[in-house]
Amino acid sequence: MLTYEHLRTRSTGFLALTGLTDREFQALLPAFREAYTERYPPGRTLAGGKRKRAVGGGRKSNLATIEDKLLFALVYQKSYPLQAVQGQLCGLSQSSANEWIHRLLPILLVALDRLGVLPERDGDQVPAHLKQQKASQTLILDGTERRRQRPKNQEKQANHYTGRKKTHTDKNVVLVERSSRQVAFLSTTYPGSVHDKTLAEQETIRYPRGTRLEKDLGFAGYQPRGCELREPKKSRVSVN
Repeated sequence: MLTYEHLRTRSTGFLALTGLTDREFQALLPAFREAYTERYPPGRTLAGGKRKRAVGGGRKSNLATIEDKLLFALVYQKSYPLQAVQGQLCGLSQSSANEWIHRLLPILLVALDRLGVLPERDGDQVPAHLKQQKASQTLILDGTERRRQRPKNQEKQANHYTGRKKTHTDKNVVLVERSSRQVAFLSTTYPGSVHDKTLAEQETIRYPRGTRLEKDLGFAGYQPRGCELREPKKSRVSVN
């Protein structure tokens, strides 16, 4: 069964399953514990009523510690397995895994927000967000795609089909601060057929003056004001 105590000594596996090192996990843990305690006080039931049984009484949960709860949420976010698979990893039924997912993911969101590491979602607020994070002036703009289930609706099927990957996808644009590698901006989710440049223009992202913006050829023609733009050059290979 997957537990924090079992996994913490396996640094490669820990990083692969959670996306964090143990040090980063420990930095996140206090905020997660605080948010969980506020939402689910020890002296109250899940519904908010007064407990009739002392804390610790009754059947013991497989996610008994706050470390195991955070690990559960991070593994689900990083790997996104089927709920039945997530349950098998943690010794839970599929229905119990579903309940824990809906209970813990909002707590994780609150904890990340309090630590100030959530990406900005409003393009107009990017300069203020970067200033608050004391980020450098060098940013990387890129489009990301992830596969999704093939829609049954013919119109949705066409919208989400991307010829480049020959599959159905959802797409986002991300803005990453180069030195820290932290995602500063995450766009709305679009169908995979939307071009990267079109998506960036629809998000109307504002950039601080003097920003050095690195972008690939998917954003050719995208020229926001006040930015020094850097694009990769196609190498000319001579054929003998």
